[in-house]
Amino acid sequence: MEKLLLSDLKHLLQQPKAIGIVPHKNPDGDAIGATLGLYHYLKKLGHKVTVIAPNDYPDFLKWVPGEETIVKYDTEKEKATALIHEAALLFTLDFNHLSRVGGDMQNVLEKISATFVMIDHHQQPDTYAAYTYSDVGMSSTCQMVYHFLERLEAIDSIDPTIATCLYLGIMTDTGSFRFRSTTSTTHRVLADLIDRGADNTTIHEKVYDANSFSRLQLMGVALRNLHVLPEYKVAYITISQKELYDHDFKKGDTEGFVNYGLSIKGVVFALIFIENEQEKIIKISLRSKGAFSVNEFSRNHFEGGGHHNAAGGKSDLSLSATVDKFISILPSYKKELNT
Repeated sequence: MEKLLLSDLKHLLQQPKAIGIVPHKNPDGDAIGATLGLYHYLKKLGHKVTVIAPNDYPDFLKWVPGEETIVKYDTEKEKATALIHEAALLFTLDFNHLSRVGGDMQNVLEKISATFVMIDHHQQPDTYAAYTYSDVGMSSTCQMVYHFLERLEAIDSIDPTIATCLYLGIMTDTGSFRFRSTTSTTHRVLADLIDRGADNTTIHEKVYDANSFSRLQLMGVALRNLHVLPEYKVAYITISQKELYDHDFKKGDTEGFVNYGLSIKGVVFALIFIENEQEKIIKISLRSKGAFSVNEFSRNHFEGGGHHNAAGGKSDLSLSATVDKFISILPSYKKELNT
């Protein structure tokens, strides 16, 4: 964000006002951590602040400080719509196109007169925001919120509550600090957050040591459904709606499953295809190593996008037809995948 725009935004934040903060649909740890971290900071300035999420999120995120204040659009539509219309300033965090919140809520956001602020690290940002802080090389939106506060000269406002929120998002979006986006600067930010009160061990336990028995059983199903295509250095997993029902599926239960395919020696491209009867789509998560861009692959073939090595997509075909389509595409990428 340019210094002039930052100065203008800093001036806007000096007077208390109604502010909305919106994450993307199916918010993950980075989205929840970033929105709540910013929420606690803006509350300190005296603003009337509400986080309005498009829908629910996994149980392993329901301990985050301030989580109980989040208004969910899909179940509290009237209240959420009123809060959106009331907002003079509206922050959108961890996404860069309004389509990422979903149909009805997107329509509401597109019609309001609020001033938009975007903070995001995904590729190809849209132009709806008056103030845009975009950095595709950043590890997470939570790290961007930290630097945003740094630029506002508000770094000393980070207390243990804000530090906890921001540490959570950096931890989850970097795969516990193993992805290439985890730079030396990221580690310095993490060290500062720990110094300011983030309990790294407790945060890790609350996210990664909270498995239900049924989730571990579902993981077993996913591993049985794991297929490897060595000629393309590809691995993929399928999970049907019946398999989800049979294992008491709850939102977030399949989080991280796709990474097991990528952990296989020699595999550079991994996917998971998950049937979603309610939305009538096949949800796709894509991961890669090295130079192969799953962002471009998903944009070209599965109406998605994201980061160079981590992206999402969807298909309106059946589960089997989606897999067939995917396999039929692979010959065009054989050389690239084997380079």
